[in-house]
Amino acid sequence: MKKILIANRGEIACRVIKSCKKLGIKTVAVYSTADENSLHVELADEAYHIGPAKAAESYLQAQRVLDVCLSANVDAVHPGYGFLSENCDFANLLEKHNIRWIGPSPDSIQDMGDKERARAIAVGAGVPVLPGSIRFSCGDVDGVLEAANEVGFPLLVKASAGGGGIGMRLVEEPSKLIATVESTQKMAERSFGDGTIFMERYVARARHIEIQVFGFGDGRAVHLYERECSIQRRFQKILEESPAPGIPAEVKEKMATAALSLTRQQKYSGAGTVEFILDADTFEFFFLEMNTRIQVEHPVTEMTTNTDLVSMQIQLALGEDLSHITQNSIKHKGHAIEARIYAEDPSRMFLPTPGEVTAFAVPGADEDPNVRLDTGIRAGDKITAYYDPMIAKLICFGPSRTEALNKLEETLKSMTLDGVGNNVEFLGKTINHQEFVDMNLFTGFIDKFKTDLL
Repeated sequence: MKKILIANRGEIACRVIKSCKKLGIKTVAVYSTADENSLHVELADEAYHIGPAKAAESYLQAQRVLDVCLSANVDAVHPGYGFLSENCDFANLLEKHNIRWIGPSPDSIQDMGDKERARAIAVGAGVPVLPGSIRFSCGDVDGVLEAANEVGFPLLVKASAGGGGIGMRLVEEPSKLIATVESTQKMAERSFGDGTIFMERYVARARHIEIQVFGFGDGRAVHLYERECSIQRRFQKILEESPAPGIPAEVKEKMATAALSLTRQQKYSGAGTVEFILDADTFEFFFLEMNTRIQVEHPVTEMTTNTDLVSMQIQLALGEDLSHITQNSIKHKGHAIEARIYAEDPSRMFLPTPGEVTAFAVPGADEDPNVRLDTGIRAGDKITAYYDPMIAKLICFGPSRTEALNKLEETLKSMTLDGVGNNVEFLGKTINHQEFVDMNLFTGFIDKFKTDLL
């Protein structure tokens, strides 16, 4: 394999290019009109325009991406996260043209992408799941209330094809159910082309814990420990850390065992994440979903296990021998925490604040081994309304959680970021909040303490 196309943009495209350079592999970027002068285009060996700014007319156009693959004579495609990363049809299309897909099999993507099917598979693998309902197609609300009463309130209405916190609505009382179901169905149809939904029991004081797994495609798999992802707004994460603090070791071990059971049962290939809801009071855990791609928050795992997950993905696709990677070979040391830096206004329900980044600098990011900055943005670049407004991921490491948090606080304070409204001050207040410091973490943290944080 000599050339890889990255079917993505922004920081994850830059991240994949970094691993490719380390492995001596040439890279091909694709870009929309809005991204013509972006960093990932500059870093790649070759770059090809694939359409207008709207993602639906560029990055989501599987045939256009395939056309570039064929004209550039690439050997493989790395999809990153989002866009086509969990599109089994695209993965099949590549395989038909003898282009390697750097990810799990299309069957695994399809099985885990359908949340109801994923729940059934998880049950078969002995993984605990929350009470849930059957699926209801777009426009179908017959029997919804009866099914909801069996699940129990409060509950979540969830898009069957959703992901990343998109297509998920909380319903606390029956009177709000039908309207929420109908609006979620319509949103899911627009966003995913699939308007089916199902309902799932809501855990009031929940923690969002995920296990990083890596499968070898033959039933063998390892885990790279857990990540704490409970600090969220709009069901989307903004702070992630590893290890997850304040959880008994035996609970973590049971979650890792459950994650591996599901991964091995799937004969999963490559990097994946098994996500759990953990009751913050009882430490009971339940399967949430499996993401069949690299995660945004993978750097905290890399920093605490001294691994390169993207390189591992590529090497597996190359057919290289990875037999040296065993569970005993993976060590977990220290503590890492990631802060997602967004162009958004926390005081206005985290609304995006597009515009030109006039200044952006993070002292220590290039010299301090305990500070890592993953970004696709430079001073002079524009945050547009067409894509997710994440500017960068700042990851800090320390021998302990306290030291990692101190390093993160120090780095956030020294950062220069001008031109767009952003959440840097909000992140600083969050990590300094006494409840956060005391490890009282749950998915409703920001909602509960928003008066303090804002």
